[in-house]
Amino acid sequence: MAKRKSSALAQDPVPTPALVNMPSFEHLLPPASKRRTSQRNRTKPDSVAASTNPDYNAEVLDGPEALRASPDADEKDERTDVDKVELGTATHIKDEDDSVPSLVTAGDSDSSLSDISDMEPRSTNRAQNTKPRKSTSTGTKNAKLQNSIPAITMKMSEGKESQFLDPEAEEDVEADEEEIRAALSRPPAVNSDYLPLPWKGRLGYACLCTYLRFSNPPVFSSRTCRIASILENRHPLKNPDESPHATKNRPDRDQPADITRGQAFVESLGLANARDIVKMLRWNDRYGIKFLRLSSEMFPFASHEEYGYKLAPFASEVLGEAGKVAAELGHRLTTHPGQFTQLGSPRKQVIDNAIRDLEYHAELLSLLKLPPQQDRDAVMILHLGGVFGDKEATLNRFRENYKKLSQGIKDRLVLENDDVSWSVHDLLPLCEELNIPMVLDYHHNNIIFNSDEIREGTKDIMDLYPRILATWERKKITPKMHYSEPTPSAITGRQRRKHNPRVATLPPCPPNMDLMIEAKDKEQAVFELMRTFKLPGFNTFNDMLPHVRKDDNKPVKVPKKKTPKKKSKVESDDPLEAAEEAFVDDEEFLQAVIPDEEVGMGGPEGRVYWPPGMEDWLRPVKKIVKKKDSTVPGKPLTPAQKRAAAAEAAASAVKLEAEVHEESGTKDSIAAIPIPSRKAKPSTNAVAKKVVTPKKNTQRVPTPSASEEEVSEDVSMLEEEPKLTAKKREHPLLAKVPGLRRSTMLKMPKKLTSE
Repeated sequence: MAKRKSSALAQDPVPTPALVNMPSFEHLLPPASKRRTSQRNRTKPDSVAASTNPDYNAEVLDGPEALRASPDADEKDERTDVDKVELGTATHIKDEDDSVPSLVTAGDSDSSLSDISDMEPRSTNRAQNTKPRKSTSTGTKNAKLQNSIPAITMKMSEGKESQFLDPEAEEDVEADEEEIRAALSRPPAVNSDYLPLPWKGRLGYACLCTYLRFSNPPVFSSRTCRIASILENRHPLKNPDESPHATKNRPDRDQPADITRGQAFVESLGLANARDIVKMLRWNDRYGIKFLRLSSEMFPFASHEEYGYKLAPFASEVLGEAGKVAAELGHRLTTHPGQFTQLGSPRKQVIDNAIRDLEYHAELLSLLKLPPQQDRDAVMILHLGGVFGDKEATLNRFRENYKKLSQGIKDRLVLENDDVSWSVHDLLPLCEELNIPMVLDYHHNNIIFNSDEIREGTKDIMDLYPRILATWERKKITPKMHYSEPTPSAITGRQRRKHNPRVATLPPCPPNMDLMIEAKDKEQAVFELMRTFKLPGFNTFNDMLPHVRKDDNKPVKVPKKKTPKKKSKVESDDPLEAAEEAFVDDEEFLQAVIPDEEVGMGGPEGRVYWPPGMEDWLRPVKKIVKKKDSTVPGKPLTPAQKRAAAAEAAASAVKLEAEVHEESGTKDSIAAIPIPSRKAKPSTNAVAKKVVTPKKNTQRVPTPSASEEEVSEDVSMLEEEPKLTAKKREHPLLAKVPGLRRSTMLKMPKKLTSE
């Protein structure tokens, strides 16, 4: 069919005569509304924002450490589920005599890169892969697994439990009979009935506000990336005049690389993280939270041996602004380097990595420019690390390495008891000797404690409060403690290491304590305590009422613009009436735009709390795409499915016949069973002719012979069950072969038909 020609009027419109003495009605029309960007376009960031928003840039990843309950909680189930982000990490199981692996994935430590100084950049061949990846959960997971940091797994010697053994590497932790018997035989915990009420301290959470993370746009301070992304962004864009795009305008690897260009990319992530601190602090202050642990991944790879960098001067201004807001709101800020940052390791390389990582954290906190007391309270919590076969030797190595630290690190460094090796009684003498404050973790103390000194629970540990608090008072630092609870189903020590998403009560700490709640639900766990005990700030957020978020500028579907009605012949030419019909009120279709400073703040009703199990109130529900089941009962098979079934049945029949031949030595074969081929469809454009169908050369199909006993037995079976259908008597696979007769089945070997 020939293409339709365009209208001549459209190509050469006829000029209309100008109206003479036409009165102006502009003064009668409402004032023109300000043209605002559509809601859909408002949600799409510009080129700068897109480069740091993981929803639009697959190279920007969520820091896995910030998603956990605490740096020592590597468990898969303790991570916050993030839409479009699915983190894959390798399981690290170490021998006690070995040190920290120098090659690990980024998901195994809360510190930037103190544990991966041996990391080699991605090989040239893999780095040349320029295929873009979509920002989906699978793509992000593959991106993490294809990191330039090779994942290594070290076996653990039998009978030894490693410092880095992850009991929750898999979804379920199975315990053997002896482990369960030992756990059930331990004495019951002795807990104190004291509650620190009325509460005068500060409650805090770690690294990530889940409500703000799922806001639109997301607000969080743990954006990170792969080293491969840094190397790729060293090359200029294919079209430098346009904004970067995931597929249409990516870095051109054929052009020379520039280190400063790749450095600018990773620094942009750090600056975006630091800017979001201000929003997080103001959000916390609105709902009565005055304590926050900053993410160690705020500046990706800052402590790396090869790709590391100093924060000053490029981040000084942004961090100074965040510190100014923290000082204004009276907010306490701390950090927690990961469990791989160790000062007691026998390997020099691990010590160098740890010192470099501590210097990065100290610089981050110092650039906040906090007031004197808040600056002293900005501490760095550290675990002592592995035992490495000898506790006393490890303590001596820590003493020697502690002397090498700068004064800025010594002023901020505090030690915390862990849930694997080091109890309160192990660390408290060391802290008193070196003048280091000690953080008491109640959850860890219930797993690792000196049974000769105290019993499990919160009652006996209270006798050590004076000594613990004295380590803080010597340096005039406000004390802090950590609290979390195991899951209700946990029995063994490994199972009890897993943190419960929320906590049910307060520990028997002093009422003016700064208490860090280490739970997967982050700020929601703090809200739960506020609601339970009516703590200060409980009335600032909503109650348990079903609702949806109303504090985001989400995209809305704008209705089609109204068109004026056609004027009939009998209607008079009234210009005012025509103008009223043509006018469309834009304000009717534009949703009220929420100011940027109010986006994600919960709205006037404070809708920021969701009860346990009701995450879909405030979080986006993940879409589960179900694959279509092609084998639905009662649904007819397609021709392709029929051919595939026939081919599969024939192949299975040949395989079964071969097995029978090997066992019985028979020479019978069913390979000669013909499978009808697909008939070619006649061409529709062919000239109609008389079709002469040649006579087919029919050949007898060879059939396997059978003994008289087998045939008589099969016939007797058919006589006893005359009502059975042929489909039930035939082999399930051979039944799909077209053209196979029942008589042929009866002559087949007994093994084939019986199976």
